[in-house]
Amino acid sequence: MEQTKATDFHPEVMKLFDKYVHGLIDRRGFLDGAARFTGTLGAAATLDLLRPNYSEAAQVVKKDDPRIKTQYLEYDSPMGAGKMRGLFAEPANRRGRVGGVVVVHENRGLNPHTEDIVRRLAVAGFAAFGPDALFPLGGYPGTDEAGVEMQRKRDNEQMMNDFVNAGRFLKARPETNGKIGAVGFCFGGSVVNQMAVRLGADLVAGVPFYGGQPRAEDVPKIKAELLINYAADDMRINDGWPAYETALKAANVKHVAYFYPGTQHGFNNDTTPRFNKEQSDIAMERTIALFNRTLK
Repeated sequence: MEQTKATDFHPEVMKLFDKYVHGLIDRRGFLDGAARFTGTLGAAATLDLLRPNYSEAAQVVKKDDPRIKTQYLEYDSPMGAGKMRGLFAEPANRRGRVGGVVVVHENRGLNPHTEDIVRRLAVAGFAAFGPDALFPLGGYPGTDEAGVEMQRKRDNEQMMNDFVNAGRFLKARPETNGKIGAVGFCFGGSVVNQMAVRLGADLVAGVPFYGGQPRAEDVPKIKAELLINYAADDMRINDGWPAYETALKAANVKHVAYFYPGTQHGFNNDTTPRFNKEQSDIAMERTIALFNRTLK
């Protein structure tokens, strides 16, 4: 059976869904709005179709993949939650130290998809670490909707410190060579931009996927090389790009930005209909190429 695609839905429904997953409208707001295009019964069915598929079959790299070793590690987070935890993955046949990559989840905690991304980066040869912003509240709760509600309860500044401290934690791990990069998606893309600001030269490379931009006055603090990935149809995020581009050029920050044709916000997440395999493959190939060049 062919996977459901974003183009199977009315564009206005997809805009409503984007607002829903980012907390701009609640479930009732989505259903009422979508019913104008699907009918009352169709709106609920549509929401079910748009939810992620976290079955084991959907995982690209399984938990027991022999190419990697994984474990959950706790770390200290001063000015953050105090104590944090994340999924750590490394190549099973690692010889010597390797580059490290912090993987920052979307606005719903360390869900199965993000854990899969951590494992994929380990297969690619990196020591990857995915912190869970929901760990202080008990961890990812099992559904994205509950995860979104939980993450809203966290203090934003503390959460940011949790991810910055994750970068420092990974940099100091004996498995890594001290060269650290970060990749993040949606909320995580915004975090990567902020990690670049706050970690300065301690972050070598950053890859924000459709993430909010930092303040222009903070951009000169960035020392990492940036690969910035945007969806073509995502004005909520893309409207912030011109000012960011101007600030990056003025500060001589090495960067490149891509707008992927035919894509919507979330196009890299292969568990949802917004996934665009062709463009996601291109974006991830560029991401791995940057990390290979800068972290190894």
